[in-house]
Amino acid sequence: MQVKYQTYTMELEDIPLDVGYMSEKITLSTLDAKALDVGGHNGATQLLISLPFLNSDTIEELQKIDALLPQGGEHEVQTTLILAHPPQESVEFEKIRIAIDSEGEFGDMYAFRLCGEPFDSALAKTITLISKDGALFYDEICQDLLDSFDLDKLYLKIAAAQNCYTGSGCH
Repeated sequence: MQVKYQTYTMELEDIPLDVGYMSEKITLSTLDAKALDVGGHNGATQLLISLPFLNSDTIEELQKIDALLPQGGEHEVQTTLILAHPPQESVEFEKIRIAIDSEGEFGDMYAFRLCGEPFDSALAKTITLISKDGALFYDEICQDLLDSFDLDKLYLKIAAAQNCYTGSGCH
């Protein structure tokens, strides 16, 4: 898959996981170097956001996502911003944790690593929604790094992911 940024064209290194497949549990590093597991089956709805860079536009977009996320109770969404490298400046969100893919596990397992200049080895701009049963429920990969995520669709997908899980299996 090609990904554009200004006059550059990059590729994803591999083919991303398809919706419906089980997500992979991976370990990331928090900004204070603690281990943080994301993905896999943990009984919670998980939203994984990856970005190749942080700037004022992406921070504003993340603030909008932060505001639309349900908080607390059975509808809480564990949300993690995943970066390939620590951010240059300090940034905090109310409901979004920040983690670093320091070992490249997220880029490898979910196949969201970019290949080519100017963001070689960085992560693509993606959203991955994992339902409570650990299945990949929805994803969005921006084909242009300057495009915004479809937040209206994301909100609907979060609600659908939480309502489809009954916890009682498939029968």
